Amino acid sequence: MARHQPLPGQEARQDLPCAHRGGPAAAPGRPPASRPVPEARGACFAVVDPATGEAFDEAPDQQPDALDAAVDRARAAWPGWRSDPAARTAALLAAAGAVEAAAADLAPLLTREQGKPLAESYAEVARTAARMRYFAELDPGRVPIEDGRPVRSEVRWRPLGPVAAIVPWNFPLQLASAKFAPALAAGNTVVLKPSPFTPLATRLLASVLADALPEGVLTVVTGREPLGARLAAHLGIRHVTFTGSIPTGRAVAAGAAATLARVTLELGGNDAAVLLDDVDVEQVADRLFWAAFRNCGQVCMAVKRVYVPARLHDRVVEALAQRARSVVVGPGLDPRSQLGPLNNAAQLARVESCTARALADGATAAAGGHRLDRPGYFFAPTVLADAGPGSAVVTEEQFGPVLPVVRYGSVDEAVAAANATGFGLGGSVWGTDLDRAEEVASRLECGTAWINHHAELSLAQPFAGTKESGVGIAGGPWGLYGNLQPFVLHRPPAAEPGGQAWR
Repeated sequence: MARHQPLPGQEARQDLPCAHRGGPAAAPGRPPASRPVPEARGACFAVVDPATGEAFDEAPDQQPDALDAAVDRARAAWPGWRSDPAARTAALLAAAGAVEAAAADLAPLLTREQGKPLAESYAEVARTAARMRYFAELDPGRVPIEDGRPVRSEVRWRPLGPVAAIVPWNFPLQLASAKFAPALAAGNTVVLKPSPFTPLATRLLASVLADALPEGVLTVVTGREPLGARLAAHLGIRHVTFTGSIPTGRAVAAGAAATLARVTLELGGNDAAVLLDDVDVEQVADRLFWAAFRNCGQVCMAVKRVYVPARLHDRVVEALAQRARSVVVGPGLDPRSQLGPLNNAAQLARVESCTARALADGATAAAGGHRLDRPGYFFAPTVLADAGPGSAVVTEEQFGPVLPVVRYGSVDEAVAAANATGFGLGGSVWGTDLDRAEEVASRLECGTAWINHHAELSLAQPFAGTKESGVGIAGGPWGLYGNLQPFVLHRPPAAEPGGQAWR
């Protein structure tokens, strides 16, 4: 049986020789803080700047032998890494400091390949380090079992083994750390695969961490499919954690099932915001707008549809449209830009298509509604009035700068519509009467609900979806335990012959 198995329907492809071997490029005018170790000549793929639509660098398109070697390194490093919790804590804290020190190199490169404004890239780097620091200091502890029996029992926790972390392109560093930080803190080793749209900042991150982490503890592999499929189905992997689309999540789960590896899947959302009839429109408009449009709408927990009482529909549409028309859209490296481009051509085409269908179905573009006439993958921030409740832009995840506003007649109708999709990641309720808003929020079928804000997460809270939005839990202590397995130890009490008290 092969150690790496493509998922059904995924074929290997011919590769071109790669001349680039110096590692990811730094921001113009700045040398990188560190670079990956030079590799042997091999295949590569181009990395495109979404602000121009043109390739600006390339990354290794690693093949099965390189993947096998990465997993072998993770397996070899695991016994030493799991055996010394104090050393793990020290290493992760040092790694967090190294990330913060390298922010001036990581952030511009992240913006160059992902597209987001530079300030948001700096914030992502900071959150990457903060998450590492948070998990470094968590201790799962031991739990005595008090069940009235004379036998003393205690639950301890053991790491799972090598973990595969497969990360999308919208928050490459932040989501990478959301996966590898709890896995490493728990005593596992990690093979990390970034999206082929955003491999460079992740490769540079691995170089930054190389001095803090022992060899083989965290390895980055880059490449086009079927590399991710092979990683998910690899016999050396014991836990697969993936963020991405529902269809790919199903394929990842099927691949992991072949080896009975544990899976954690965060599969996106179509979050609804329900505005109540006592909402102060002007007071919440800015928060609501940015909850939908931050990172060009490419946020799994962004507001993706808004339900508004019929009498407030026009006021809400105009408040959001004013902001959409005034926001500055441009390259992320331009300090004036508030919104950048979509990340890739395929996503731009998807947003164009779902917007065109919504307009054909009777919605009206109060702002935007079209691609911007400039190089790159720019789409005008779009607010759609009178969006039909069954329109694809409402029922599907558009994942872009397009926000449909839907009228409703009663709160029960709004809640039913909010719950009517297969998604269940997040949701929010907006109003002045907080008790009433809480009651409505408690009826939303999602993993997290907010009142008068949206998609604000703490490192200490669990993050999980319902229905088709995911399997497993990330964040907080729950994220740590998701990378551990319980081990129960029984022993006689100290009073029995040969018995000793717990130490």
